[in-house]
Amino acid sequence: MDTVLTPLLRSPQLPVYYRRLGRLLAQEQKRRKQFYDSLTEDQKAEFINGEVIVQSPVKMEHDAVSNRLNILLHTFVAAHNLGYVSHEKLLVSLTRNDYEPDVCYWKREIAATFQPGQMRFPAPDFIAEVLSPTTEEIDRTIKFEDYTAHGVREYWIVDAERQVIEQYLLEGESYTLAQKTGSGVLESAAVPGFSLSARALFDGQAHLEVLRGIVGK
Repeated sequence: MDTVLTPLLRSPQLPVYYRRLGRLLAQEQKRRKQFYDSLTEDQKAEFINGEVIVQSPVKMEHDAVSNRLNILLHTFVAAHNLGYVSHEKLLVSLTRNDYEPDVCYWKREIAATFQPGQMRFPAPDFIAEVLSPTTEEIDRTIKFEDYTAHGVREYWIVDAERQVIEQYLLEGESYTLAQKTGSGVLESAAVPGFSLSARALFDGQAHLEVLRGIVGK
């Protein structure tokens, strides 16, 4: 951030930039309010840097991977009363942008503050995004930076086509790649006790084995 701000702070045009940015942000907030007013439950849309991004339908492999992770994480969290898990449709509202992550988790202390009629939610502790051709750049750039800045402790980027999971953990003010694997075991840092073989997201039989292990505990 200092690299970006230093030239502005040294510029005699700083007050001009400040006023211009204020106007731009005010206009953006008007568009953001319109976005909230137009949201419907049957549409997946996000507000990113002033633009409304409507998500296209996903491929079956994307849907299968997303569902498998949601089932495993939801079952584990529910069994151990660890908090709340959302799959695709809760709106995460950060300072500037609004996202609908594929899978996310809030710890129990935060989830306990949620209300039945609530429609906007704070930054989760864990987020997983399953890549698609239309979202990969955003998942790896804007969301990566935004999730870091808002303290999302753990971020998984899942490539359903290549069958690989990248596990990023928040260390200080940046993410560190803990591992990139298609067959290894991932141990979550944000969800206490949650672990799984990467194959459980890509293979139906491996998924069932992990699910049986969770239910049987």
